[in-house]
Amino acid sequence: MAHLREMLGQLIRFGAVGLFSTFVYAVVYWPLAQFVMPPVAAVPIAFGVAVCIGYVLHSRWSFRGHGEERTPRTQAKFVFVQSLGLVLNWLFTWELTVRMGGPAWWPLVPAVLVTPAVTFGLNRWWVFR
Repeated sequence: MAHLREMLGQLIRFGAVGLFSTFVYAVVYWPLAQFVMPPVAAVPIAFGVAVCIGYVLHSRWSFRGHGEERTPRTQAKFVFVQSLGLVLNWLFTWELTVRMGGPAWWPLVPAVLVTPAVTFGLNRWWVFR
């Protein structure tokens, strides 16, 4: 029972950090894309900032006390997992809007339900183990 309570706490903290990271991404992306550079060029910058902040918050809060010491290898694995999440969301968007011709909101369903589950699992059992 204590194990389930620990994992639930991690999941709740993971979700809170994810929401905050999404906010950071939007705050960095929007002014860059609107006033400074083409939107496609703003994506990796905003993604990089959000990933750095997400790593600090996840390693010190979401998964605190869970697993090994944080190392450059842990950081690299975290970036890999976050990049996988980005690729999943791109694939959902392409498949549901381009190939299937669906509305722009369709990809939000798997982006909210599938991607967080995948990244939480990988972070918990591979990155911050």
